[in-house]
Amino acid sequence: MLTHHYGPRVARRVPDDWVDSPYHRFTITPLSPIIGAEIDGVDLRDVGDEVFADIHRALLEWKVLFFRGQDLDRHQHAEFARRFGPLEQHPFFKHMKSTPGQPESDPEVVRFAKGVETAGYENVWHSDVTWSATPSMGAVLRAVEIPPVGGDTLWADIGAAYDGLPADVRARIDHLHAEHDWMHAFGASMGADRAAMLRPTFPAVVHPVVRTHPETGRRTLFVNRSFTKHIVGLEAAESDELLDTLYRQSDFPEYQCRFRWTAGAVAIWDNRATQHYAASDYYPQVRVMERVSIAGDVPF
Repeated sequence: MLTHHYGPRVARRVPDDWVDSPYHRFTITPLSPIIGAEIDGVDLRDVGDEVFADIHRALLEWKVLFFRGQDLDRHQHAEFARRFGPLEQHPFFKHMKSTPGQPESDPEVVRFAKGVETAGYENVWHSDVTWSATPSMGAVLRAVEIPPVGGDTLWADIGAAYDGLPADVRARIDHLHAEHDWMHAFGASMGADRAAMLRPTFPAVVHPVVRTHPETGRRTLFVNRSFTKHIVGLEAAESDELLDTLYRQSDFPEYQCRFRWTAGAVAIWDNRATQHYAASDYYPQVRVMERVSIAGDVPF
């Protein structure tokens, strides 16, 4: 008889003051018990205030939302994202050798075009722009052209990942801080000279290892394989060992959802509550996505 449980036990969790009322203005279908939900019955080109309020509530509840069959142009894409807050422009993509030509209209909309000449490289668990003093609040991603199979994106609930750590590990990390840097991820792609030019403007930053979500109050892991360099105050070996333990929390399928893209589908995710991973299993097929990022605040 099996008596030991080796994987995580996961239960849906919402804040203590959460009003768990049904959604009457659209249909919502969860992709997993704790993260990810698909919304039907909403045209993102024309979202009224009451519908938007429900979308915002659903985002806090499910961390990533999906809308299929949307007929958005670049400007409409940016305007919908702007409903959540000011937009941000990624400072590095225009400098990277691997980034295809960026259309000039609506500069907040970043295009990721992959195919024969450029393979996917986002297949690592990460939260966006944690190398910034004010990491992104979230992002809206739209499928422009998709491969016939493959190219899915996965999201992990890093609040559930934190909850799933042993109590002694949570106590150990609750007051630690870690350094985040962009140089390893983006520096090689843009060339040494440009990286050196940008370094004074974008120095390494320090964030809490465990941040508090500013809207829900939930504690979430805030380290990732792409941008976290080391834990402040720990020797290198100890820092590496602890970070590896924390990184592995995103690997459990119980904390994840996976989305199969269709043309025109849109995803919006809460960058403060999730990490994501773009599966690079479609080369040399074409995959074109466009993303708008929403400005965030200082983690605490």
